[in-house]
This record gives sequence, C-alpha cells and structure tokens, in this order.
Amino acid sequence: MSTKARYATKHFKEIANYLESMQGSHITAQDVCDHFREEGRPISTTTVYRQLERLVDEGIVNKYIIDANTPACFEYSGNAVRGNSSEDCYHCKCEKCGALIHLHCDEISELCDHLSAEHHFLLDPRRTVFYGICEKCAAAV
Repeated sequence: MSTKARYATKHFKEIANYLESMQGSHITAQDVCDHFREEGRPISTTTVYRQLERLVDEGIVNKYIIDANTPACFEYSGNAVRGNSSEDCYHCKCEKCGALIHLHCDEISELCDHLSAEHHFLLDPRRTVFYGICEKCAAAV
C-alpha cells in the first residue's frame, strides 16, 4: 500500500506542475479544476482534492484554512522543511475585501521564539492568520 501511495500519477504530476507555475499564489481546488477544464483536460473535483491532499502530505504544497466561509487555499512550497523559520509564511486577511496577504516578517519569528520559550507554545505558521483591514480598504475609509 505504501508503494501505491508514493506512485506519482499523471494527475498528481499535472497538478503539482500547475501549482509550481503559480508559486506565490493561493489556489483553491476550484481554481485547479477551472484551469484544467479551460485547457480542455478536465479533472474531476474528487481527484483534484485527493491529489491536493497528497501534495500537502508530501510537503510539496501548504494548505491554508482561513475561516469557515472561505475555501481552503493551497500554495506550492517545494520540499521546504516545516518549522524552519526562514520558510515560515504567515498571512493577513482583510475583513473588508477578503484579500489574503503573505507576511514574511522577522518580528513574527521573534514572537514565535518568545511564545515557545516563555509560554511553551508552538505557533503553526500554516494556520496563523491575522485579521484586519488592508492598506487599500483602509485608504477608502
């Protein structure tokens, strides 16, 4: 069974390549389905979800669950080692327009170190989202 789990199917490779080409972007399962349908190579939604989860399990893709009202987002990460602060990426979500913004910040890494040392709590960057108002929406107020 474990050999089968490691076998890279055609869809697995195609989805991985697509996500790699979109590196730095947040992609939903629906985005993946739409992309392949527009290319005339439709992949079923079930297959897309299954392959995305495999990519997450193998550390090739990060999965972000922002809230109950937003579909999960996937982002290509290559084979980055989880927990390596140089690879950690947090997110900010605008409560007005819904924008999801990458946040690479050394101060947050320092906060994580503080939480670990002083409070014995490990913050998961893949699931940490700061909510507020983006610059564009703030300027419109």
